[in-house]
Amino acid sequence: MTYIIGFAFAGILGALALAGVFMMRDGRDGKPKSSNMMRALALRVGLSVLLFVVILLSYWAGWIHPTGIPLGK
Repeated sequence: MTYIIGFAFAGILGALALAGVFMMRDGRDGKPKSSNMMRALALRVGLSVLLFVVILLSYWAGWIHPTGIPLGK
C-alpha cells in the first residue's frame, strides 16, 4: 500500500510540474495556446481523487489502520 501511495504522489507532483511547463511554454512566439495545461491539471485532480478513493477503500477493507495519539492519554 505504501508503494501505491508513493507512486500516486509522484504522479500528482509530475502532473503539476508538467502543467507548469505548459503554462510557461504555451502561447509564445505568436502561436495559439493549447489545452495541454488544462489536461495536465485535470490529470492531477483525477489522480488526487483516485488516491483518496483508494485510501478510503483500503481503510474500509482493513488493509490500513489509523495511527495517532490514543484518546485515553
